[in-house]
Amino acid sequence: MSPIATPPQGWRARADLAVERGRRIDRFIPAFLLDSPISLVGYGYGTAVGWVWGTLWSTGRIERREGLWVFRGMPTWTFVRGGVCVGGCFLTGDGAVSDHLLRHEAVHKAQWRRYGVLMPFLYLFAGRDPLRNRFEILAGLEDGNYVPRGAA
Repeated sequence: MSPIATPPQGWRARADLAVERGRRIDRFIPAFLLDSPISLVGYGYGTAVGWVWGTLWSTGRIERREGLWVFRGMPTWTFVRGGVCVGGCFLTGDGAVSDHLLRHEAVHKAQWRRYGVLMPFLYLFAGRDPLRNRFEILAGLEDGNYVPRGAA
């Protein structure tokens, strides 16, 4: 995804509020579901789903980078924005996969590990706007190409 040329005024304050709101939500999640054997099973399931989806649709190179399985050449309808992290898999199209982007996706991988099968639901609840989605904010908006370098 190409960065937002000029993020809207006040975006940083709204992003900070989104992260804080996410922390409050996390307090309601039973501790045994987070960073636990249960979440590890969910992460493994997500990785298996990513592998199946990637294997079915990837027409490009499949490689291991920064601890992620990167499936390239995915048709654009198989993922949103510039790509999607499912468990330990990053599914993307034909665009360049920079070290910055992989660092961003590696944070999503860690989020999958923490939340397990709760991750897709929590992500959807956080919303589609990356400037207000706590998972995108915590993964780094600059590294994810959501805001230009230096905007944060």
